[in-house]
Amino acid sequence: MRIGIEAQRIFRQKKHGMDIVILEILRQLQQIKTPHEYLVYAQSYKDTDTLRSTENVNIKLSGPTLYPIWEQYILPKAIRKDKIDLLHCTSNTAPITPTIPLVVTIHDVIYLEKKVSNNGVFYQRLGGIYRRWNVPQIAKKASMIVTVSNYERNRMIEKLNLPEEKVRTVYNACSNHFADEYSTEELNDFSKRMNLPERFVLFLGNTDPKKNLPNVIRTLALLYERKQLDFTLVITDFKEEHLLPLLKEQNNEHLLKHILLIGYVVNRELPKLYKLAQLFLYPSLRESFGIPILEAMQCGTPVITSNTSAMPEIAGAGAVLIDPTQIEDIAEKIVRLLNDADMRAKVIAYGLERVKLFSWKQTTEQMVGIYNEVLGV
Repeated sequence: MRIGIEAQRIFRQKKHGMDIVILEILRQLQQIKTPHEYLVYAQSYKDTDTLRSTENVNIKLSGPTLYPIWEQYILPKAIRKDKIDLLHCTSNTAPITPTIPLVVTIHDVIYLEKKVSNNGVFYQRLGGIYRRWNVPQIAKKASMIVTVSNYERNRMIEKLNLPEEKVRTVYNACSNHFADEYSTEELNDFSKRMNLPERFVLFLGNTDPKKNLPNVIRTLALLYERKQLDFTLVITDFKEEHLLPLLKEQNNEHLLKHILLIGYVVNRELPKLYKLAQLFLYPSLRESFGIPILEAMQCGTPVITSNTSAMPEIAGAGAVLIDPTQIEDIAEKIVRLLNDADMRAKVIAYGLERVKLFSWKQTTEQMVGIYNEVLGV
């Protein structure tokens, strides 16, 4: 059978969660034997070395255009031409008039929850509008829907009024390079290149309101008042033009000297950043999975994450969980984890064991099983 896989953004240089997920699945498909041929449909961005065609995985590139136009017009035309038997759309949305069996990975339905969907930068709001138009339609028409946690599965069934048997949970995982070891010299070279401080807490930046940066800043302010702010907050992929208005709004401009913005860090180099951090802070208000939790655990970096949505399901019972709305709780856990050596050792050991429960090979095998079930083979 010929299976088409939508992977529209895998060649963009600044890759994020959904891009990493399908990229890892495609790499696994190139390694395992299945009875199918896979045609991968993507737009041609600059990072063309991300993935190459192999005997069973053939990459079909088209020129970059607006995502809705590409998905609703260019992709359907391509799969008709290539005589595809099943289409897997991997990034929440899909063509609204499928003519063949359709599997859709819907990572989350956050955009259907008003309390977290009305803010963010323009492209995020525009994406939310498109998903709110598209997802309810394709959810009814799809042969099977895949999501990434049991928490999200339950939310999806409720929000989209879907039968339980139509929605499957397939967990994400952590890429193999997060288990790589680095010499002291390699880590020192990276630290100097990024101008990293000796003692820092890592926060992966994002303008999405769910990432909870305002409460992270309030936590820093509380620690500053208590004379416990003895570290720098290192934030990736976040611009000063977004940070300064937030600090000004909170009257916390004085905290700028305790914050370092280092820009986007490519996924291959993230392990070095995790390993150099004293701890990884992931206090999101809402996540459907939370791949960075596993990445940090694999690097031996202690994690603080939220007790809401899917994060406890992924992080497990031995993780350090906080209420992301309570800055007192966040501040207390940061101080404890930075200064209690026994606690740090236990959290690190737990994380290294926890991450073993997730693998991209297992994820991919489950996806192939779903393809087979939908195709009846």
